[in-house]
Amino acid sequence: MPGRLEGKTALVTGGARGIGEAIARAFVREGAAVAVLDRDLLNAKVASDRLAAGGGTVMAVAADVSDEADVSNAIEMVKRSLGRIDILVNNAGISTTAPVTEMSTSMWDEMMAVNLRSVFLCTRAVLPGMIERKFGRIISISSQLAQKGAAEMAHYAAAKAGIIGFTRSLAYEVAKDGVTVNAICPGPIDTELARGVPEARRLRKIASLPIGRVGTVEEIAPTAVMLASDEGAYYIGATLNPNGGDVMV
Repeated sequence: MPGRLEGKTALVTGGARGIGEAIARAFVREGAAVAVLDRDLLNAKVASDRLAAGGGTVMAVAADVSDEADVSNAIEMVKRSLGRIDILVNNAGISTTAPVTEMSTSMWDEMMAVNLRSVFLCTRAVLPGMIERKFGRIISISSQLAQKGAAEMAHYAAAKAGIIGFTRSLAYEVAKDGVTVNAICPGPIDTELARGVPEARRLRKIASLPIGRVGTVEEIAPTAVMLASDEGAYYIGATLNPNGGDVMV
């Protein structure tokens, strides 16, 4: 029985680990050819080899997603290898913390570049082909903190909220061209990035969750698969919230 993404090609930024790798793995399982993008080519190759071990087409590509030339070159490389990009998952991101009064301009700018500018650059680069073919799926990973905010993470919450605004606005522009644009707002997830949070803060967060635990990356991937597949065709400018009840909307 063919997978739900059979014959499709996907690019997953930040696909070498965490949520990105879980989404890439789920896409491969569903029959998609997948390009795993990471800033470090070695990381991307290790992940792509791991994902391809069970069969399927997986390639590694390196780029700084905040750099326009890097993004353009990487996407051209993917198109040369896989033929086209049907599905883009904007997942690459960073997380830092500081009170606004102590936050440097460089910290703010880096967050906006990696977590928000990258979404614009990658999306803009793949859209012409999607519009021409009258099919495309743009899925961007935002955060529940875009909806509720968090102390010492104003820059992160602002960037992730920007993704939601970008998603909704772009959806108006391209839905008529067969391109769906949607966002996923995960709650606290057990990733390498999240494990860097101080233990006391992590335990407070877990205690506040109705479900009483953090999520796994495997609990986010099915949402991306649904949005990427034909089952997601009627989701336009949506924000889906697998967050353990941290934000109920």
